[in-house]
Amino acid sequence: MPRTAAWPVTLRHGPVTLRPMRVRDEDVWSEIRRRGFAWFSPWDSTRPPDSAEQPMSFAQTVRTFAARARRGMMLPWAVEYRPEPSAKPVFAGQVTVSGIAYGSACWGQFGYWIDPQWAGRGIIPLAVAMAADHCFDTLGLHRLEAAILPENQKSRAVVTKLGFRDEGLRPRYMYIRGAWRDHEMFVLLAEDMPEGVVARYENRGRSADTPGEVGPSGRHFS
Repeated sequence: MPRTAAWPVTLRHGPVTLRPMRVRDEDVWSEIRRRGFAWFSPWDSTRPPDSAEQPMSFAQTVRTFAARARRGMMLPWAVEYRPEPSAKPVFAGQVTVSGIAYGSACWGQFGYWIDPQWAGRGIIPLAVAMAADHCFDTLGLHRLEAAILPENQKSRAVVTKLGFRDEGLRPRYMYIRGAWRDHEMFVLLAEDMPEGVVARYENRGRSADTPGEVGPSGRHFS
């Protein structure tokens, strides 16, 4: 693990901030997930019925993720959004980079979601771009992946506009809605973005946002 992989890390660009998840986020997190149940539920990953893992509380999950982040294994960020320059930032969603590996691999995998009331403002594309630049420029990762259900068109739009390319279908990749579901694997390499992911995104303009789950951290807390 490179020395620059120290955690916690906070990133800011324009109206969007990525900062570490906190135990005190539970109330707002729970309210968003309750209010947006129909928005999230088609994409939320769950444990298979024979899983030996025990469900964790929100606080346990935040602490577990923070411990993994300090070991360089993941980046569990809350997404804050400032709707107006003078407004107080609001908790708007999450971006997580998990499965981080160094050595000869140097890869990680994205998961993200947005509060439906803030969808369509380009928040998650910008947040993912910020996280990708950190992974490439600071951590020295080479490959970033996002595993997406084929029918999740809005999540596909996020990675497509950021320059991820579709590497094809991964059969029975993740357990969602009571079954092992096929996912498409989208990939971005460091050499694909010499100018930076945020710079490329801003040069191309912003458009739609995304609901729900992408990748193994689509449902972060259960």
